[in-house]
Amino acid sequence: MTTETWAIPDPSLQPEFYADVPSKRLMAWVVDVVLIGALVLVLVPFTAFIGLFFLPLMFLVISFLYRWSTLASGSATWGMRLLAIELRDGNGDRLDGGTAFLHTLGYSVSVAFPLLQVVSVGLMLTGSRAQGLTDNVLGTVAINRRAGH
Repeated sequence: MTTETWAIPDPSLQPEFYADVPSKRLMAWVVDVVLIGALVLVLVPFTAFIGLFFLPLMFLVISFLYRWSTLASGSATWGMRLLAIELRDGNGDRLDGGTAFLHTLGYSVSVAFPLLQVVSVGLMLTGSRAQGLTDNVLGTVAINRRAGH
């Protein structure tokens, strides 16, 4: 006999937690990419402009550190916070540093392989909890934040 251990909101009983989450994730992603791009542009002069030769690598490193640190500190990137969504683990808790690292690593791998990213978006659009590929692997979920939290 197995028991369900989900402590996150049930999409059939509390659909408001999942309302518009895929579109909010997309908008949050756009905000995050713009912020990361701005951080990279600010940092390039501090590399004596040598960073221009390694711009994709620099963008990748800054992106990884940005996503990991913001997910570990508040369970949401700044874009996600702006759009009032956050990630929770399978117990309903905010992400810890290790889970935030794994989520960021999974996201980075998905972005590196476009087919994985297409699968991830497809899962977000069709699943009852709107979970992407990395979310399904880790048991995490993006939900709308409650008012006042």
